Amino acid sequence: MTRTVYVNGAYLPETEAVVSVFDRGFLMADAVYEVTSVLGGRLIDFAGHCARLERSLAELDMRKPACFDALLDIHRELVARNGLEDGLIYLQVTRGSPGDRDFVFPDPDATEPTVVLFTQSKPGLADSAQAKTGLKVISVEDIRWGRRDIKTVQLLYPSMGKMMAKKAGADDAWLVEDGCVTEGTSNNAYIVLNGRIVTRALGADILHGITRAAVLRFAREAQMEVEERSFTIAEAQGADEAFVTSASAFVMPVVEIDGVTLGDGAPGPVARRLREIYIDESLKTAV
Repeated sequence: MTRTVYVNGAYLPETEAVVSVFDRGFLMADAVYEVTSVLGGRLIDFAGHCARLERSLAELDMRKPACFDALLDIHRELVARNGLEDGLIYLQVTRGSPGDRDFVFPDPDATEPTVVLFTQSKPGLADSAQAKTGLKVISVEDIRWGRRDIKTVQLLYPSMGKMMAKKAGADDAWLVEDGCVTEGTSNNAYIVLNGRIVTRALGADILHGITRAAVLRFAREAQMEVEERSFTIAEAQGADEAFVTSASAFVMPVVEIDGVTLGDGAPGPVARRLREIYIDESLKTAV
């Protein structure tokens, strides 16, 4: 079935969707994005994703698109038109197409942002087989730019990290800077020590994950202890368990780090419980 996508105010078959070759998202990676999960035809953590999108735009001095206040309606329309039950909606906003290539930002009053949305069907998204077995990760040097808190489309190095992991027979990579883990290639990273959840504190060096915020809130509400600080790979390898969070993976256990098996090699109780809580609670507020 041909998907219906959204491009600059129009709902189109994906085969008819086009963006200018002069678009700054294409030429300069001058764009931000969000990915919202859909479970049972409803949007998970939508308000959080919109708030982060607005922050990303502001941090890059990028004009808000005219359709910003209608984003919920657009998401719901795409869900309906594509019959999406479980899956994802990808949203990208670029600084637009000024009609030629230039390092200087175009006049925001003369160049409208480009807005693209599309769906990805992922049947059984909440019932992931990998959540039952856990991920194997490797560590790689974190050489990304310094503003990782802005959710831009500059994803070449994270993609390379995933390919390094695949080549090594692992599932993903954790990025390491100055001896400490920053985050995963497309997720926030955590370890569990003596029942305490440890994850890096917010700053410019990691993405301010929407799922991260929700999971930590639910953990504290469940009387779990949370410590926001940096940790090393060696510390992670000696942890009781580990996991990652993201909009598409929810809470995903990690069972091996750089070839070292954690615990008995199976997903730990904290990660399993947090995944269950996150999915249950998120469905209650889904839109």
